[in-house]
Amino acid sequence: MHIIAIRNLRSDAAKYSDVSKKIEAWYQVVKQASWQNLEEVRTVYRDAEAVGNLTVFNIKSYRLIVSIDYESQTVYYKYFLTHADYDKGV
Repeated sequence: MHIIAIRNLRSDAAKYSDVSKKIEAWYQVVKQASWQNLEEVRTVYRDAEAVGNLTVFNIKSYRLIVSIDYESQTVYYKYFLTHADYDKGV
């Protein structure tokens, strides 16, 4: 998978010192992946869920929100939020 806006994700995640290693681990897994659908994503990230046309990953106490184009094998970073901000709809 090709990941669009990884710099933005790293910048947003840098605000939270406890998650940088988890984000880098997620990045390493995703760039090696060739998922074709959400079910394949869930073989690695069982808590991944579809919310509308987005995919939400639970990473520690955060929500990583991306859009995945399975056909082009591209992941588009959208948001990195705390669970509290996610629950508020921020």
